[in-house]
Amino acid sequence: MARKMKLRTREQGGLVEVLVVVKHPMETGLRTDKATKKKIPAHFIQNVDLEHNGKVVATAHLGIGISESPLIGFRLKDGKPGDPVKVSWSDNKGESGSMEAVIEL
Repeated sequence: MARKMKLRTREQGGLVEVLVVVKHPMETGLRTDKATKKKIPAHFIQNVDLEHNGKVVATAHLGIGISESPLIGFRLKDGKPGDPVKVSWSDNKGESGSMEAVIEL
């Protein structure tokens, strides 16, 4: 299933901030469905990678304590307008996605 993503860049304190939102349920595996009384299986993003100019420059390892449809931010020192960035993610059920953009300030 392709999940919606939003990615944007902005200048923040002399750095380039890359912000991404992934529409994802982020289930902990600890909640119970009120109707069926069964546990809702864990389903959460595990890894998020940021590429800048084709090179992975940051990786975030996430767990179950992250909110639904998380907003994840990275800051780049050497980002310039027009540089390509790509954010990729994968979850514990084998789903993955990515989105590319160009730095705009």
